[in-house]
Amino acid sequence: MDEKRTEKQRMLAGDLYTADCPELAEDNKRISEWMSRYNTALSKTPDERHSMLKEVLGHVGAGVDIRPPFFCDYGYNISIGDGSFINFNCVVLDVVKVMIGNRTKIGSAVQILTADHPRDPKLRAQLLELGRPVTIGSNVWIGSGAIIIPGVSVGDDAIIGAGAVVTRDVPAGAIAVGNPARLR
Repeated sequence: MDEKRTEKQRMLAGDLYTADCPELAEDNKRISEWMSRYNTALSKTPDERHSMLKEVLGHVGAGVDIRPPFFCDYGYNISIGDGSFINFNCVVLDVVKVMIGNRTKIGSAVQILTADHPRDPKLRAQLLELGRPVTIGSNVWIGSGAIIIPGVSVGDDAIIGAGAVVTRDVPAGAIAVGNPARLR
């Protein structure tokens, strides 16, 4: 590993890193405080919540609505396009980029995960982690309880069925259902 890079720089590059460092701890403290505020903001207007999202997310398009509670690792790696909607209790583990296109609808309790761990048990024992980006296209519909695992891309206009575990890329316009998700 390049010892000149910080753990955060390694994380953002998708390389092996340890999350137990002061810089990432400070980022985690910041987002935890924000989540405490945001997750009690259900009675606020969508415009008030939109302003709160812009405080921490990397990009928030016009008309984006995320219903609390909402959970994420850092926030700054999340980009959400215009008119997208995320329902209650969504989890986004954003150690690297999560890109969500325009007009995408994400059901309740969906998990979008970029955080991953080495397959080598010796590396895992060293508490090393890595991230693989997730890209979700425009006009996608993801049903409640679906899980999108690290490194997956979902094409424009695709549908992910409720409860699906998406382990492979889903092409544009496709429908994927089941565990593991399979194309219909």
